[in-house]
Amino acid sequence: MKKILLILCFFLQNIAAFAAKPDTLKIQNDETRYLTNKYFLELEDPNNVLLPKDAVNNSKFHSITAAFARLTYSKSVTWLKFTIKNNTTQSYLPVTIGKSIIDDFDIYYMDTIIRNGHKEAALKGLSAKDPMYNTNMLTQSITLINAPITPDSSRTFYARIKSNASTVIPIEINSADQFIHKRSIDNLMNGAMVGMFIIMALYNLMLLVIIGDKNYLYYVIYIVFLGINQSLLLGFGSNLFPDNLQFLNNYVTPVLRICFGFSLLVFAGEFLQFKENLKQYYKFYQFLYVLYFISLIATFFDYTHFAYSLITMATVTTSTSLLVLVTILYIQGFKPAKFFIIGWGFFLIALLISISRNSGLVPFNNFTVNVVIYSALIELILFSVALADKINFYRRQNTESQLTALTIARENERLITEQNIFLENKVKDRTQELIQTNQNLSVTIDNLKSAQIQLLETEKMASLGQLTAGVAHEINNPINFVSSNVKPLRVDFDELFLLLTKYEVAANNPDKPYLLEDANDFNKKIDAEFVKNEVYVLLDGIEDGAVRTAEIVQSLRTFSRMDEMALVPANINTAILSTLVILRSSIPYFIEVKPIFDDIEPLNCYSGKINQALINLINNSIQAIKAKPKYANESITIYTYDHPGHITIKITDTGIGMTEAVKQRIFEPFYTTKNIGEGTGLGLSIVFGIIEKHKGNIQVHSTPGFGSTFTVTLPKNLVDEEEDHN
Repeated sequence: MKKILLILCFFLQNIAAFAAKPDTLKIQNDETRYLTNKYFLELEDPNNVLLPKDAVNNSKFHSITAAFARLTYSKSVTWLKFTIKNNTTQSYLPVTIGKSIIDDFDIYYMDTIIRNGHKEAALKGLSAKDPMYNTNMLTQSITLINAPITPDSSRTFYARIKSNASTVIPIEINSADQFIHKRSIDNLMNGAMVGMFIIMALYNLMLLVIIGDKNYLYYVIYIVFLGINQSLLLGFGSNLFPDNLQFLNNYVTPVLRICFGFSLLVFAGEFLQFKENLKQYYKFYQFLYVLYFISLIATFFDYTHFAYSLITMATVTTSTSLLVLVTILYIQGFKPAKFFIIGWGFFLIALLISISRNSGLVPFNNFTVNVVIYSALIELILFSVALADKINFYRRQNTESQLTALTIARENERLITEQNIFLENKVKDRTQELIQTNQNLSVTIDNLKSAQIQLLETEKMASLGQLTAGVAHEINNPINFVSSNVKPLRVDFDELFLLLTKYEVAANNPDKPYLLEDANDFNKKIDAEFVKNEVYVLLDGIEDGAVRTAEIVQSLRTFSRMDEMALVPANINTAILSTLVILRSSIPYFIEVKPIFDDIEPLNCYSGKINQALINLINNSIQAIKAKPKYANESITIYTYDHPGHITIKITDTGIGMTEAVKQRIFEPFYTTKNIGEGTGLGLSIVFGIIEKHKGNIQVHSTPGFGSTFTVTLPKNLVDEEEDHN
């Protein structure tokens, strides 16, 4: 039984082999024919492991049902076996593959060679990568091998074809003269198509410069990537990478197709304003970018088969989705979208025809081969019209808006005229009332000014009284120090002068030695060295008293200009130190005053007013500390800071602080938290007015029980009001 089954299998295999035997393809002069399934057998080599000698002797070649061989995701390498008879007058026949992404195309055949005087059969091979096939314009955009066949003879060939893209393999067998004629026409047409892309790009670039609409920029980018991809489809990329077609097909071509997809999405999104006009579909529109981004990642990680499949899926999805979105937009009233509907409709149909052609669902002919290029040209023309129509659309909208605005403006003008007449009458009545009110206010203001001047004079007199008492106390201390040192100094000088007299008498009477002994005894008695040191100590004390007196006098000179109204340069650090000298007698022993100064250049200010403000602020801090029931580590710290356009004075104390309610009212005239008779409530109000006159500001930070900080900011470029007005 096993023998019968084995014989039956051999019999069926022989029948299949006999049935699969292809016809011989005969080529006449001036003829081009496709190598269809009628003339070849196929052998799959998905792992790319077959050597030419193994393929030639392989018995697994078989026929296929599709008209053309096709490379897919699972079959990137295939072998074709076919026989050609040359009925032309030339000794070779050009074998080409046009407008397909082919990495390798090799042909092998058996030939007879003479070796050592004997004829032997040898396997020879030809490759489309041979430089001789890439040196003239006739070979651009195609994969070419000149198959050697003598006239009126036949030869069997074994073609090896490799590609990472899923594609149909449309092999053409040409007579030599027909090949030259056909290629000349194809090159002319290809050049014309590329020229149209260049012209469209330059034309829209010129419109971009003239009109300035950024949509033209996106459109030019779209045209550039569309033209590059169509040029690659025509085969111009093989001229740029003649020795590295695999790099072209595996990286350059898919990346450029992905860039074309991105440019299409950007152009469509900006031109049709999906974000504003189709908010509910905008996330779906953004998802289309993700499809191309995944394709880009697959390309970079060498998943070329998968990348081409993703690019095809993304292109079909994008075209279909954009067609639906544009249709929705057109229904909503965006009229320029109609040209996009037509353009994308043509492109989608062409894309589906191209995919169906590669899948063997539609015939492979000149129309189906070039349908994508034809649709791209139509699409460019329609998109250009759409851009122009959009400009007209917005121009019409702008005209309508202007007419509406003009109508509204005229109506507003009428209403305003009527309202103005009514308001003028009201204004006349109110003017009379205001004139009378102003007259009454003028009298009131004059009275208030007089009262304010009297109050300010009162505050000045209070400050002056405090100043006078402090100065008298301060001057009394160094003067007492000087007067107390004068009497002992006089006694020391008398003793020294008497000693000098004794020595002088002894020197004039050298014959009386007892006089010199008497002088020496007196010297020991008064201890002349001690007297000399005591004289220096007393003189130092007198000098210190004089210096302190001069310091007080200098401080008084600083405060002698308190009523000056002209801007003069003043050293703020010096003004603070002078203030502290004046207030020294009123500062209790338990308060430590710590001045910390920046190096500040003289400030243009009303120096007398600034001195008055400093006295009030520092005195306010002293009184705030005195008001505490207990004293511990009490201090007043005065900082000055220099900034590019202003200076800052910060006075921080450890006094009783104040609540938020008190802080809000401290600059109000007559507001005081002191007992009756202890304050006028004008000190901080005057400070506020002085700082305001200097175009500065004052800020207060205070915490009850922890003290307060007054921060004063004064500008450096203060100008006199009268000079500024002139």
